[in-house]
Amino acid sequence: MASTADIRNGLVINYNTDLYQIVEFLHVKPGKGNAFVRTKLKSLTTGKVVDNTFTSGANISPVRVERRKFQFLYKDESGYNFMDNESFDQITIDQKLIESADLMKEGQEVEVLINTENDAPLTCELPSFVELEVTYSEPGTRGDTANSPRKPIEVETGARIMVPLFIEQGQKIKVDTRTYDYVERVK
Repeated sequence: MASTADIRNGLVINYNTDLYQIVEFLHVKPGKGNAFVRTKLKSLTTGKVVDNTFTSGANISPVRVERRKFQFLYKDESGYNFMDNESFDQITIDQKLIESADLMKEGQEVEVLINTENDAPLTCELPSFVELEVTYSEPGTRGDTANSPRKPIEVETGARIMVPLFIEQGQKIKVDTRTYDYVERVK
């Protein structure tokens, strides 16, 4: 058993018969009354984010998890298939457990959060930035430079992203996987 003093970002806890990861927390000590900890909890089964307040010193149940490096192999009707880089074991993860799944390309390395009690995958996290090739791009309108205009493109994984007008088909770009924002061209 742990207390609210052990709360940190990324900690996985058992709360209301579900596994939640702490996304954000703030320790608050008001001038009057008892201290408390405000948290944002993300459910690892549904992906829903919940706000919760714990009184200071309350008991929480942390769950032991490991981060392991996996390589994305392919997608089929059963889900996304990954291979452990150390043991070469293969696992299948459902699409709802993967954020930004449409930015993953074959051979890409990802981190998978594994529950050590039952070796079940909890979530899959892509790197913060990925490099992808533009497969479809409409030509930009010449002279339209007011207000930093953007156009939709499609990348090799099938995802659609808004980019500046000068990006053309065949170029490689860097994309932020958390926000789907264009970052820069890659040479």
